[in-house]
Amino acid sequence: MTREQKDNLFVLIKSLSKSEKRQFKLYVGRLGVNEDSKFLTLFNILDKLSVYDEAVILKKGIVKKQQLSNLKAHLYKQILISLRLNPSHQNIRIQIREQLDFATILYHKGLYKQSLKILDKAKGLAIANEEKNIAYEIVELEKIIESQYITRSLNNRADELSVQAKELSQQNVIASKLSNLSLQLYGLFLKTGYIKNDKENVRVTNYFNARMPKYDINKLGFREKLWLYKAYLWYSFLTSDFLACYKYAFKWVDLFFKNKDMISLNPVFFLKGNHYLLEALFYLRQYDKFKEALNKLEDITKEKWFPVDDNVDGLAFLYIYNNKFNLQFMDGSFKEGLPLIDEILERLKNYKDRIDEHHIMVFYYKIASMYFGAGENKKCITYLEKIISNKSLQMREDLLCFSRILNLVAHYEAGLDYNLDVLIRSTYKFLIKMEDLYEVQKEFIKFLRGLGDIYPNEVRREFIKLHKKLKQYEDDPYQSRAFLYLDIISWLESKIENKPIDLVIRDKFIEKQDGK
Repeated sequence: MTREQKDNLFVLIKSLSKSEKRQFKLYVGRLGVNEDSKFLTLFNILDKLSVYDEAVILKKGIVKKQQLSNLKAHLYKQILISLRLNPSHQNIRIQIREQLDFATILYHKGLYKQSLKILDKAKGLAIANEEKNIAYEIVELEKIIESQYITRSLNNRADELSVQAKELSQQNVIASKLSNLSLQLYGLFLKTGYIKNDKENVRVTNYFNARMPKYDINKLGFREKLWLYKAYLWYSFLTSDFLACYKYAFKWVDLFFKNKDMISLNPVFFLKGNHYLLEALFYLRQYDKFKEALNKLEDITKEKWFPVDDNVDGLAFLYIYNNKFNLQFMDGSFKEGLPLIDEILERLKNYKDRIDEHHIMVFYYKIASMYFGAGENKKCITYLEKIISNKSLQMREDLLCFSRILNLVAHYEAGLDYNLDVLIRSTYKFLIKMEDLYEVQKEFIKFLRGLGDIYPNEVRREFIKLHKKLKQYEDDPYQSRAFLYLDIISWLESKIENKPIDLVIRDKFIEKQDGK
């Protein structure tokens, strides 16, 4: 897969809306810069290009090659300043930081009283909005100013600021330890994936307990509770305790609903919490709760008060549409879900610079799974090959593993058996390089290796034997997760019963719903 050359300045300019481009030109005009200035000319050139091409820029003759990097850096800085002045980017965090900057300027001019007045208002705003790191900075500056601005209440003021600084410092330390633990657990998850045995369970549990700081839940603010729930959530994911995943994802989302102002201030964390809630419900196969949570999330992102910027918009699309796929997978409505594919592929064009390539590959796997469930195996293979042939991206091993296994199954289903032996060998070579394979994968590899030696009249019997072996892992806490990537059990049942896989999954879903 070829990769476009990415230039940071070019990507930034292409991300600008029409109003942001217009404001930039107005901003340049207010600077009193001549319309023929080099950085404005460079802006106009890059704005018109469809792909970044340095040769085209140099051909315009506005700058020499050795001067281009400096001009680009200057233009990049001016665009960021212009964006900072844009009302759409003026959130609480930026406003507080701006007030701190103003107070610092006044302090250096010796206008202590005016500086303290601004700092007091900014501190109240910071504490009210859980911006405790900035609040601590403000208190530290207040202490410096108070030591130079002599008042009759200095003693009481000094004690008051000392206590406030100590409280904020302690809260920031707990938040830092919890955020560190959350990040470390996420890193561990990316490195090792889900635990696969009791030994790994003990290792991860000891790791978690050794790094969990002591805390009093009643003394934790919004921010500290958020990091606490995140840490427990990642520990629960690592240990495949999906009920605990649901518990802490629900606490995470509920924390936002109890502090609705925080949704506007931290929309990314709100979206992520909902995504993990939906992921936990998907693993638990809680269809009704999943559908309700997904509809609620989509409705909220359409509310006028919900903040919208390029990052939030891209994440909302990523999380909502990934889970729309999962909804179709849960009830077996693969054919009904096919129109979703065209919608997603069209929208991915608009988000190509906002969604990383790994998540695009995850979309491709879900698209392939949708086509496989709908019986369109050749289209399934097309999207799996986009993943398998992507040599430029280090993806999660589990995604690559199941892409190759599904690719084999899809070739078998499509009757494309002329190179099945070659595919089996290459898949086998890839899988044996992986460490700590699931037992499900090992059994499936054995089956695939022997597939070429099975007579046509014996195939059904072999499917039954494999089904019996894999069925024992369906409720195993360490092995069952393998079935969430590829429902091998349902596929085997479809072969044994001579029935389309979507009907097998659909019948299971209806039976479960009726049994409630």
